[in-house]
Amino acid sequence: MSYTAPLKDMLFNIEHLARIDQVSQLPGFEDAGLETAQAVLEECAKLNEGVIAPLNFEGDKNPSSFKDGVVTTTPGFKEAFKQYAEGGWQGLQHPVDFGGQGLPKTIGAACGEILNSANMSFALCPLLTDGAIEALLTAGSDELKATYLEKLVSGEWTGTMNLTEPQAGSDLAAVRSRAEPQPDGSYKVFGTKIFITYGEHDMADNIVHLVLARVTGAPEGVKGISLFVVPKFMVNPDGSLGARNDVHCVSIEHKMGIKASPTAVLQYGDHGGAVGYLVGQENRGLEYMFIMMNAARYAVGVQGIAIAERAYQKAVGYAKDRVQSRPVDGSMSTAAPIIHHPDVKRMLMTMRASTEGCRAMASVAAAAYDAAHHHADAEVRKQNAAFYEFLVPLVKGYSTEMSLEVTSLGVQVHGGMGFIEETGAAQYYRDAKILTIYEGTTAIQANDLVGRKTARDGGTGAKALAAQIEKTEAELAARSSADAKAVLKRLKAAREAFVDVVEFIAANTKGNPNAAFAGSVPYLMLAGNLVAGWQLARALVVAEDLSAQGQDKAFMNAKITTARFYADHILSRAPGVRDAIVDGAEAVTALAVDAF
Repeated sequence: MSYTAPLKDMLFNIEHLARIDQVSQLPGFEDAGLETAQAVLEECAKLNEGVIAPLNFEGDKNPSSFKDGVVTTTPGFKEAFKQYAEGGWQGLQHPVDFGGQGLPKTIGAACGEILNSANMSFALCPLLTDGAIEALLTAGSDELKATYLEKLVSGEWTGTMNLTEPQAGSDLAAVRSRAEPQPDGSYKVFGTKIFITYGEHDMADNIVHLVLARVTGAPEGVKGISLFVVPKFMVNPDGSLGARNDVHCVSIEHKMGIKASPTAVLQYGDHGGAVGYLVGQENRGLEYMFIMMNAARYAVGVQGIAIAERAYQKAVGYAKDRVQSRPVDGSMSTAAPIIHHPDVKRMLMTMRASTEGCRAMASVAAAAYDAAHHHADAEVRKQNAAFYEFLVPLVKGYSTEMSLEVTSLGVQVHGGMGFIEETGAAQYYRDAKILTIYEGTTAIQANDLVGRKTARDGGTGAKALAAQIEKTEAELAARSSADAKAVLKRLKAAREAFVDVVEFIAANTKGNPNAAFAGSVPYLMLAGNLVAGWQLARALVVAEDLSAQGQDKAFMNAKITTARFYADHILSRAPGVRDAIVDGAEAVTALAVDAF
C-alpha cells in the first residue's frame, strides 16, 4: 500500500498547538509562517510519497550488503538520496551560513516524520547527519566548520555517531578507543566501534565520523572521553577529497528490522592510525556527544510516530477491503468489510489516537525548542528550554513504546495475513522494535526523567507542567459538550496521578532509590500519556470552536472524537499506573536474585 502524508493533521498541530504564528515572530524565522509550513510540507510529501516510500518494502526484501569492505545499499537508495540532497532537504533546519534553509524545528520535525513514514531505513542516514551537524555547530572549531559543515548540510557528505564498543554498550565510561596526539595538532585514533548506523555506504562521496575516544593519559571514566572528527577520506586544503583514512568497515549486522540501513562494525587504526581532529576541548567529548544524542533522541521519537502512522494507514486500508462476517448489530445482512466490526474499530481508533497524541506532543516540543534557541527574552528562552528538556525523554520513550503497540495492532487487524511477510504489516512491527533501544533504551530515558528532570529540582519542573495542564482543564470546564466533560474527567484524574508520582519520585530518589527507579519506566509512560492526552484536549477545544464556525467540519469532528477516544481508552490508564508506582515498588525488588 502507498503512503500519504497526513498533512492536514500536521498543519493543524503546527497552526493551533505549536502556534507557528508565534514561532514566525522569533528572530530569523520571520518568513516561516503557516504558508511556508504548508508549502514545505507539500513538497516534502511529493518527494517521499513518489520516490522514497516505494523503496521501503524493497529495502526489507533486498537489504544493504557487505563484500570485501564495501557496503552496497538497496537498489534505488543511492538515486533517491541524490534527489533528497539536491532538493535541499538535509539542510532544512540548519543555518543559512552553511547552505541550509534555516527553517524552525516546528516545520523540520513534521518533514522528519514524513521521511521516516516513507522509509525509516533510508531516513536514518540524514538523521545521523543532522546530529553530526549539531555537534559541529556547537563545539567545532572554525576550521572544522569550514571543512565539513557545508558538505554535510548539502547532503554531499553524511555523518555518523560512534559511541558503542563491544565491551561498552550504554556504559560509556567503559569506552577504550584511544587517541594519540600528533605534532601537527591532529590525533591518531585506534579502536573498534559497533552498531554504527550508515557507518559505510555508497550514497555519498565522504562519511564524517564523530568518534568518542580517550586521549593518552586521560582520566578514567566518563571524565576522560574526548570527541573527534574522523573522515572516511581525508580532505585537501581546497576541499577536494584526498587519501582514504585508516577507518574501515569489517562487517554489517543482520537485523530483525530496518534491514536496508547498514549497521556497521568500524575498525580504526589497523594500518598506523586513523587521522582524527579534536572537537572542542579534550575530556569534554561526552558533553558534546550529548548534543547529538538529544537531537537524535527527539528524532527517534518522531520515528516512532512515523512508523505508527504508516502501520495505521495500512491497517485502515486492509480493514476497508477485507470482507468477513456480518456486523453484530444486524445493520448488514451479508458479510461486511471488517472495519464495521466494533473490535476492529477499537484497534484502529487506538492506533489513530495514540499516533495523533504523540504527533501533537512532538510538535509542541519542537516549538519550545525554537523558542528556547531564538527568543529575544532570556527568561522565555530558559522556560522553553526547561519544557523542551522535560519532553525529550517523553517524545523518545513514550512515542517509541507507543509505536510497538500500534504496529502490533496493525498486524492484529490483518489477522493471519499480518503474520505473512508479503502483506508488509509485519515489517512495521519489526522496524519499530529498534526505536525503544537505540539512542538510549526506554529505561535510560526513564532514568533521565527521574534523575535529571524530576529529582534534581524536587519535582518543581514537573509540577509546573501540571499547572499548565490545569489551565486546559479550566478551558474544558467552561464548555458544555459531553465530549469536553468526558475529556476533563480523564485529564484531571491523569494529572492528579502524575503529581502523586512526581512527589513519590522526588521523595524517594535519594533515600530509597530502588523504589523510585522501580517505577521509572511506568512514570515515563504515565507522563507521556498525560502530555499526549493534554495536547489532544487542547486540540478538542480548538476543533469544537472551528467546527461551530463551519470550518472543515468533518475533520474537526473527527479530531473531537479522536480526543474523546484517547481520554476514555488511553488516558484512563494513568491512575492504575500511579498505583503500580506508588504502592507497588516493593514487589518489584522483593524476589531474591537466585529465585529467578
